[in-house]
Amino acid sequence: MAGKDDPQTVEYETKAKNLLKSELKRKGVTYAQLAEKLATMDIHETERNLNNKIGRGALVLRSYCNA
Repeated sequence: MAGKDDPQTVEYETKAKNLLKSELKRKGVTYAQLAEKLATMDIHETERNLNNKIGRGALVLRSYCNA
């Protein structure tokens, strides 16, 4: 299993982070609005947590794909 420092893992995390940020910007969705949408799906994250997780690329995309 690939580790967190694996170049391929880092590349995928960077791509996911950039894709998510660009889609949020394109749709005009703030982290606060994303947190509200996720809460309706029983995924509870604060605006600050989302900012931190997205900034680090440390998020599980499948949880956020439907938001």
